[in-house]
Amino acid sequence: MRVLITGANGQLGGALQRTAPAWADINAIDVEDVDLTDSAMLTARLVVEAPDLVINAAAYTAVDKAESDEATARAINADAVATMVAAMADTGGRFVHVSTDYVFDGTASSPYLPDAPRNPQSAYGRTKAEGEDQLRAQDILVRTAWVYEAGGANFVRTMIRLMKEREELGVVADQIGAPTWATGLARTIWGLVEREAAGTFHHSDAGVASWYDFAVAIAEEAHALGLLARIPTIRPLTTADYPTPAKRPAFSLLDCRATRAALDETPVHWRTHLRLMLEEEAKLG
Repeated sequence: MRVLITGANGQLGGALQRTAPAWADINAIDVEDVDLTDSAMLTARLVVEAPDLVINAAAYTAVDKAESDEATARAINADAVATMVAAMADTGGRFVHVSTDYVFDGTASSPYLPDAPRNPQSAYGRTKAEGEDQLRAQDILVRTAWVYEAGGANFVRTMIRLMKEREELGVVADQIGAPTWATGLARTIWGLVEREAAGTFHHSDAGVASWYDFAVAIAEEAHALGLLARIPTIRPLTTADYPTPAKRPAFSLLDCRATRAALDETPVHWRTHLRLMLEEEAKLG
């Protein structure tokens, strides 16, 4: 099966390539290959590639910048999705799209079900919701949150860098979610494709954490692996202490039970996957 992966150089795009099953004939593209804001260019590329399956791991993810550049965010997160879905409709191909917890308003008190009402509170969230609206019934939508991967640009690697530089740092403690290892997310996506699933699915690692909890775990695990010479003082902050242009969801937990049932998977706690990621990070040097 010919598979086209967009966002090739991103965390998930890389993980999808590394975990691809033997049946997948992969071609992975990124911004240097095609401009997703150019519908004609994107359509032409899809005609040339003639994929049986597109996995869209590309996105405009600069959450704060999107507040002042919503048009570009929409072009990538929504308009490009419409273009890709239309191309797959013309050829009978399949389409997988990856979305985010930011389509919800973050006011829930229990994990968001796949069919929970959406109410995005940011430009990024709005454009991602608009992208979801382009999908057909036979497509696969996978929402996720708090994604990280070895070698990528993410919270884990940023924390390790700051912990090496500073004796003390503050991290927000009143935003709740579940960290998600991109490798595990990629395996879930391939599993859903292999089972010819359709509809909306949620994937994140098991367990609950605040960003502060996550930072403390990163420090402890990184220190144990020799990635940090010492553990700095980590202070809990409130969202009000750390204002940002885009509103962050206070509650980002996703209900993943239906996904795990579909794949017959046992939940893996986020700290277990964090440890595996940091072991990979240590090998990267």
